[in-house]
Amino acid sequence: MEGNEMESMLAAVIMPVIVVIIVAVAAVVMVRYTMNGTESAHKASLLSAIAEVIRAIRGKK
Repeated sequence: MEGNEMESMLAAVIMPVIVVIIVAVAAVVMVRYTMNGTESAHKASLLSAIAEVIRAIRGKK
């Protein structure tokens, strides 16, 4: 029974880390994909929009 408790505790620690890594990678990929080929005049508004999306995903205003 100790092995199952240890595995569940390890999963409880590792899963949030994996979720944070996935969200961070997705944010970087989203920024790189949208910035590719964008004119410099539009980059500021584009980064602002991406920041809003990331805040919405995180649940903050």
